[in-house]
Amino acid sequence: MKVLKFGGSSVATPPRIQNVIEVLKPYLKEEIAVVFSAFGGITDTLIQISTLALEGKAAYKDKLTEIEKRHLDAVRELISIQKQSSILAQVKIKINELEDVLHGVYLVKERTPRTLDYIMSFGERLSAYIISEAMKDQGISASYLDARNVIRTDNHFGYAKVDFEVTNKLIREHFRNKKEVQIITGFIATAETGETTTLGRSGSDYTAAIFAAALQAHDLEIWTDVDGMMTADPRLVKKAFTVPQMSYEEAMELSHFGAKVIFPATMQPAMVNKIPIWIKNTFNPTFKGTVIHAESTNGKLIKGISSMNGITLLNVQGSGLLGVVGVSMRLFATLARERVNVILISQASSEHSICIAIESTLANHAKRAIEKEFQNEIRNEEIDEVQIEGDLSIVAVVGDGMKHSPGTSGRMFSALGKNGINIVAIAQGSSERNISVVIRQSDVAKGLNALHEAFFLSDRKVLNVFLVGTGLIGNSLLQMIEDQFVKLAKENLLEVNVIAIANSKRMLFNEEGLTLKRGIEEMKVKGEAMSMMGFVDRMITLNKTNSIFVDCTSSEEVTDCYERILASNISIVTPNKKANSGSYEKYYSLKNVAFQRGAKFLYETNVGAGLPVINTLNDLLLSGDKVISIEGVLSGTLNYIFSTYTTGKKFSDVVKEAKEKGYTEPDPRDDLSGKDVARKILILSREAGLQLELDQVSVQNLVPEDCQGDMSVEQFFKKLERHDASFEKLLKTAEAKGEKLRYKAVLREGKVKVELGSVDSHHPFYSLSGSDNIILLTTERYHERPMVIRGPGAGATVTAAGVFADIIRIGHYAK
Repeated sequence: MKVLKFGGSSVATPPRIQNVIEVLKPYLKEEIAVVFSAFGGITDTLIQISTLALEGKAAYKDKLTEIEKRHLDAVRELISIQKQSSILAQVKIKINELEDVLHGVYLVKERTPRTLDYIMSFGERLSAYIISEAMKDQGISASYLDARNVIRTDNHFGYAKVDFEVTNKLIREHFRNKKEVQIITGFIATAETGETTTLGRSGSDYTAAIFAAALQAHDLEIWTDVDGMMTADPRLVKKAFTVPQMSYEEAMELSHFGAKVIFPATMQPAMVNKIPIWIKNTFNPTFKGTVIHAESTNGKLIKGISSMNGITLLNVQGSGLLGVVGVSMRLFATLARERVNVILISQASSEHSICIAIESTLANHAKRAIEKEFQNEIRNEEIDEVQIEGDLSIVAVVGDGMKHSPGTSGRMFSALGKNGINIVAIAQGSSERNISVVIRQSDVAKGLNALHEAFFLSDRKVLNVFLVGTGLIGNSLLQMIEDQFVKLAKENLLEVNVIAIANSKRMLFNEEGLTLKRGIEEMKVKGEAMSMMGFVDRMITLNKTNSIFVDCTSSEEVTDCYERILASNISIVTPNKKANSGSYEKYYSLKNVAFQRGAKFLYETNVGAGLPVINTLNDLLLSGDKVISIEGVLSGTLNYIFSTYTTGKKFSDVVKEAKEKGYTEPDPRDDLSGKDVARKILILSREAGLQLELDQVSVQNLVPEDCQGDMSVEQFFKKLERHDASFEKLLKTAEAKGEKLRYKAVLREGKVKVELGSVDSHHPFYSLSGSDNIILLTTERYHERPMVIRGPGAGATVTAAGVFADIIRIGHYAK
């Protein structure tokens, strides 16, 4: 014997019902029984209709008409015309019966749990009857069985307890001489007093298990709309996959904490009788699915991660709890009397507080009951007023493999912590099969994805990137991500997923990830108006794991959002110098927020484009070294100008040439002013531990006074020509000494200068050429021979490469 059960989604429409019949046909060679739920959505509609009737709203009649039409239409579509009339009449009789009950609720304005159970029973009674007749019409020997005839329960309406001794006897007697395939109503039963009861929402699974146990079936198959038990909710975790097999205990834990594929009570009859439970997909019938049986044998540390929303924590605390015997008994007895189910319990060893998690709908009722029970202790200030914290969820990591496996909880808490998810409460049973944590409901999707990566995709991390700035650097970065995508996944086990891009005018989001080749063009066409606050709001609301905000602009408006972004546990990578070269207070605040929130704030490209300057400096300081001085040529543009400027050339012509080659800013005065170099040396000074402000940096402005002010670039170049002689004089003076001009930044003895000077042939700056940058770090360890860092210091490609390296660095940290 094999028992199969099909859920509401599997029989939601006539085509789906026909599909189920096709699935069943190969099974007809063996002995089977089939349990059906109500048509998809019908049970919820019946509850809604009864609520309308209870409220005295005549609109319930319209909803009832819709239910009637849906079932009559199913008969007309599934059954041949010549056989329809009697079946339509039977359906109509059931609908009339339902109408009478609802009319009574409407008149008396009362709906008892007993009445509601009776109303809900019509869903299964109609669906199983229609499907049995459709099967008969196709030549299948089938017979309709109302489970109320054989399943006996107590009269706990809404969630009745089965009397297995009587039920098993009735089921076996019924099947003794039945050769037809029994088409059974799920979910419903009969109390010993004769009233209709229900086995709890999703109780059709339970019905199937009851029949399987009574008939000693060799298999129980639960057919639903997913490919078995998943590692996590696939609606929230896109990379979730099917678990091939798990133990009864693992499945019970997962289903209790929100995995809706199987009803928790289903496991008990199957477990007692050691009947394997198969979870299969009606819409993918060839897929093997998941088998739930006695042993968990595939060696995985955990089998799944599930969540339960709508949770409230109640905290009972006070000095009166310490060492007092019977407090817990009184607390839980009170909740039991009030029919409040406790989902999770957490108590510190100090005994100062007991924390319990319950459904949010019962929170206020539970609070009043507890405070009434402990009113004397509260009055005497031995126990505080019960504290309530809502909008929470429970996330549970489940697996038999966790037993005696050190590090499981560490991996769990590390994954949540690195993604800024605060744990409100923790519980772990002595079986070591389940570690449950309470977190904010708004963090559920992020938490599930973080844990899924940590336990199931630990060999690969997904980095979710939000990019602002699609100019030369941003564009180059996107190209690099695309070019390196396969290599990153294969060699670095990182997947960079660009969720959003924006420029100063438009922004485009795609939660699944943008197509990099067409991303910028799509943004220009499909993007919405750009608002920096709106961009940040959306990014924070998405609450993605391993989120990285990349700022490839030079905008201060963007840097003004950094603190909020870091405070939301989103890491930042940026070549934008405005944040770190603004006020020291802002610089320190950003570093502090990043540290406190566990987010990364990486800005290697602030100083030397792709050169490893800041990381090298920080590594020296972390190892205990001390900076004596820093010297640097920190502008690729100015180095190109002064390494190209030789006798016979005009200074203004060299600057024009640099602009034409794209080395300068659109207005070369931005480079010649030295402000950019000043910002870079200020950042290095701060990294070295000095609390300096930008106005404390002495800067030589190379823009002649009459070339400053409001004028076009063309006007600037005309005026600059008048100063060629003065620059030529500086050049000849240097050459006469056998030296070369270099625009240098120097930090020494706590003072910072940026100026044009000359260096002799023994100086490391002498041989510098092109747009290279060079930095000399003189430290206590590197005193006689300073550490030299040299390489390309300008250009979108090298800067984008530095940004990309910082993104990858965060990816390795996330592991």
